[in-house]
Amino acid sequence: MAEQRKYMQRGGARRKQRGDHGRPLLTPADKALITIVYLRRVCPQKVLVELLEINPNTIGQLMRETRALIDEQQISVSQISRYFSDVQDLRTWLENGPATAQLEVSPTLSHPDLTGMPREDFQALVDRISVSYHAAIQRRRHHQRGGDRRPGTRGGMFRQKITDADRILATVLAGRQLCDQHTLAELFGVSRGTIRNAIDDVAPLLEQDGFVATPSTRQFATATDIFTHVAPHLGPRIAKLNLYGSI
Repeated sequence: MAEQRKYMQRGGARRKQRGDHGRPLLTPADKALITIVYLRRVCPQKVLVELLEINPNTIGQLMRETRALIDEQQISVSQISRYFSDVQDLRTWLENGPATAQLEVSPTLSHPDLTGMPREDFQALVDRISVSYHAAIQRRRHHQRGGDRRPGTRGGMFRQKITDADRILATVLAGRQLCDQHTLAELFGVSRGTIRNAIDDVAPLLEQDGFVATPSTRQFATATDIFTHVAPHLGPRIAKLNLYGSI
């Protein structure tokens, strides 16, 4: 038979697996980078396929394998606030840098006039709470599944409506009574239910951390009022942008 004949010709077992010839298309570092970019919700899988000109099955397989290794090491990957649904948008951002990107809502709404604390203090708060928030979400999913996640499943790799940092930010703004939940939903571009769920999840974690929101001296009725209030403090270029980030 063919395999036995080849065994005799080689004088032993095959040294390499079938098809394992030459230099691999992707190095381990490449695989880790691609998976982390996807887990950070930078873009959907189709954008990575087009950008890297790689077969979709190859991308899917390497993500499953690398995600398993990341889970084994209990590494938490944070989400990015900007999401690229089109490969050209991502290329433009990579070529020109963030200076040409649209204004992100989070940096605007984390202005000290709104959060009641310096940006450095707010970032430190987000860094602390995000760890507890991620752990709480994992416990909830474990309970809902009735056990550990099955190998090969996506494990929450879909794009979320709002980032973890924005959930914490929304809860801080709500705690300061800056505006009502309807206005917060308008600010973050999500439903009121999403904001309500975020507050329900994050508020207990803030309380456990010892955070006490200082009441705002001013209440805002609309999202436009809030953006108008902080616009003079955002710098000349940003002040030229409209409320939702387009020039």
